[in-house]
Amino acid sequence: MRKMRVQLLPFGVLKDCLVESPLDLPAESTVADLVAVLRERMQAQPAISQLLGRIAVSVNAEYAQAGHKLRDGDLVGLLPPVSGGTGAASSAHISHISLTRDPINSSELISAAGQGSDGALVVFDGIVRDNTKGRPTLYLDYEAYEEMAQCQLAELAAQALDRFAVRGVTMVHRLGRLAIGETSVLIVVASAHRGAAFDACRWLIDTLKKTVPIWKKETFVDGAVWADGEPFPAELAVDAASTVTSGSADGAAS
Repeated sequence: MRKMRVQLLPFGVLKDCLVESPLDLPAESTVADLVAVLRERMQAQPAISQLLGRIAVSVNAEYAQAGHKLRDGDLVGLLPPVSGGTGAASSAHISHISLTRDPINSSELISAAGQGSDGALVVFDGIVRDNTKGRPTLYLDYEAYEEMAQCQLAELAAQALDRFAVRGVTMVHRLGRLAIGETSVLIVVASAHRGAAFDACRWLIDTLKKTVPIWKKETFVDGAVWADGEPFPAELAVDAASTVTSGSADGAAS
């Protein structure tokens, strides 16, 4: 039987049980075949096996559906629900889109986002709180599939400009370790009218949390956990529960 080899890139909570490693599959295998193989291997860890039924998968830094046929050498991202080819964003109207490991200067970015034609600036400033449901938090760690996340942020900004007819979008997301009180994500929408700015800002943060591959690990005084993410939209999630693999596979994935 002909084989091919792909490279696995697990993210978020999946990094705790899967390592970046090559995986050998039968030629002509699909994304669903790969996920089904991994679920079978993880049967001894039911929680992880179930999670693999809710992930999204990227192939070479682009979301891929279950039926996508894999090729030898593909880079396959395993993306748990995030905390979370694209069209080009219109940079002439976007103030700032970035991922950063430096502290986010919210006041500076907000000040830079506005122009004389704007009648409204609507801001979402996501701040690290000191507890989750009363459980004291020490700090957060954010990680991302950076190449893909940058593209997804730019695509969301372009969609917001078109969908809500706003003038400008600023989106900055922090990565790495964050202390209590620091900004994790800042979104600023500039528009002539407040209604469009409010709608666009709410849509941007809600969609970012569901589709941009960024994950959060929260460290408490009594332990650490990866934050539960929101389910991927139906068109992105890969559900391999009812999929039969095209053949057995060999390779490291533990």
